[in-house]
Amino acid sequence: MKHLACQNITVRFGGVTACKGISLGIEEGKVSGLIGANGAGKTTLFNVLTRFQEYESGNVYFRGDPIDDKKPHDMASVGVVRTFQNINLFKGQTTLNNILIGAHRKLGNPLANLLSFPSARRNERSLVKRAIEIAELFGLETYLDTAVGNLPYGSQKRVELARALASDPEIVLLDEPVAGCNDEETNDLKESIKKLNRELGITFFLVEHDMSMIMDSCDYIYAINFGENLAEGTPAQIQKNPEVIKAYLGEE
Repeated sequence: MKHLACQNITVRFGGVTACKGISLGIEEGKVSGLIGANGAGKTTLFNVLTRFQEYESGNVYFRGDPIDDKKPHDMASVGVVRTFQNINLFKGQTTLNNILIGAHRKLGNPLANLLSFPSARRNERSLVKRAIEIAELFGLETYLDTAVGNLPYGSQKRVELARALASDPEIVLLDEPVAGCNDEETNDLKESIKKLNRELGITFFLVEHDMSMIMDSCDYIYAINFGENLAEGTPAQIQKNPEVIKAYLGEE
């Protein structure tokens, strides 16, 4: 059984078909990737999987159960979280507060929080402790009280990933996680993803244009082209696949 999967997804925007019968399945405990040229339908499919995009036909499944009726705000409770192409943080808030926002579904009874019951205070202390532990995983502990907008770009990317982990997800979808990063920042994020997968067993699915990032990080890769399935396999298989070579490099 696949951790997160879709079957025969078709999405149209007016007369443009962004996805045409795409099917794929993400293995639990693995790092999987999605590649394709600009306009191939990658982000549209990503939005379908996280329920930000409606679709004309097809189904989305989590652990074999359909989740087509879920809304974007339901997905963290399901166990699925995501990041976005553009950094989507509260720039005026501290690193700690941004990470804590990811744990909002664990805040418990709103009335207890409003009245500051002892149980609510204990829960808050527990969440803060967990947020600090997550920050330490990304080397962000010295920035806990720093406004995120004042951090280097690569550090902001790490804060965004740390916030995603604060909800204790089963699977994290990363939309171009190293876009705009320099080589050092890219390597730091790549190693963080591999470490979290290896040590915590978190499943990752990422869309990325940086082929070295994809090939070094992923256990399995899906390639799509013009909104359709093109190929799938291990990084070695994808690199040698003639259809992928044709789509990316063209033929003489």
